[in-house]
Amino acid sequence: MTEEEMRKRLEILKVEHRDLDAAIDALMNAGGGGDMLQIARLKKRKLRLKDQIAQIEDYLIPDIIA
Repeated sequence: MTEEEMRKRLEILKVEHRDLDAAIDALMNAGGGGDMLQIARLKKRKLRLKDQIAQIEDYLIPDIIA
């Protein structure tokens, strides 16, 4: 995967992460607290996305020890 492809993938993952955050908020604010199982699944998916985002960012922006 080229750096350009990784940057595109990173943006897609970030958008999906934000969308999941909005979906979780909407479900939690729905009357009765929403479907807790569905919320838990969305939160797990969000965590996996966060890990993928961090992995790509670590590759694209390596730590530089000054």
